[in-house]
Amino acid sequence: MDTGTHLVMSVAISGLALADPVVASHPVTFSAVAAGIILGSQAPDVDTILKLRNNAVYIRHHRGITHSIPAVIIWPLLITLVLHLLVPAADALHIWLWSFGAVALHVFVDIFNAYGTQAVRPFSKKWVALGIINTFDPIIFALHIVAIAAWLFGAPPVPTMSTLYIVLIGYYIVRIWLHRAVINAVKSTVPDAEEVILSPTRYFLQYRVVANSKTHHYVGRAYGRSITIYDQFRIEPLPKTPLFDAVLTDQNFQSFVSFSPIYRWEMRTLPNGLQEVRLIDLRYRSNNRYPFVAVAHVNEAYEIIRSYTGWIFTEEKLQSKLV
Repeated sequence: MDTGTHLVMSVAISGLALADPVVASHPVTFSAVAAGIILGSQAPDVDTILKLRNNAVYIRHHRGITHSIPAVIIWPLLITLVLHLLVPAADALHIWLWSFGAVALHVFVDIFNAYGTQAVRPFSKKWVALGIINTFDPIIFALHIVAIAAWLFGAPPVPTMSTLYIVLIGYYIVRIWLHRAVINAVKSTVPDAEEVILSPTRYFLQYRVVANSKTHHYVGRAYGRSITIYDQFRIEPLPKTPLFDAVLTDQNFQSFVSFSPIYRWEMRTLPNGLQEVRLIDLRYRSNNRYPFVAVAHVNEAYEIIRSYTGWIFTEEKLQSKLV
């Protein structure tokens, strides 16, 4: 989920923590627990700082090791240690319990996005992305704001936040059912589809759709069970040539391939004689464009002159990145 949603979730969980008798009866412990919940709700996304390095590193590692099984264990221990040093009178065990819950919930809800996480590391580096909830879901965010506002205006926090999360469990069940219904509708529209990937949008019934048959990629949009296919591309494996061998050694291309499950390639000769190779992720079609790409310019000696990977929404912006 986005940073704002994780923040409001941490406030709601802090209200729910008052169901714990130790937390409710000890104001110092409650303050430390609330701080631990807020820190735990944000800690896995500390890898966002990798953007300062470059897109390739960020794409390859964001929601990777920081969302892994060891990280879910380590983050609460670090948070508890720091808060216990700062607030020694607070109950360390309950700081750990609630910060652990906050970290675990952060990773759990991120699994439901199309971006996903490497939540099962170190057992596998596979990206777990269920594609059920958008990174920012306005309904989830709004429900949290309503519950927090009710708390601020005097509603008892434990019943209020308990009701919130009961409603959210129901909401997730509905979204899971809708996700399955849309997949079935895609398979009815594209009978030879063997793989379907949905990317939920901010709108309740709208999904981006990519489907693979044995021979073609299909790209479209779903509105409920109504499926529209916009583009169809023949599946062509990457050529085994010196040119493609060269670009696949580039860190931008390696990051793209490690992250993108469905993509196509293009190649052309530029006016200056360089070869341009593009890999195009098919999951993010927007305004008739595919904004997530990896691009490299390669000379006759198969040396990469320049390369880039990331989200680019205009050709002019892409070319400015390759100067």
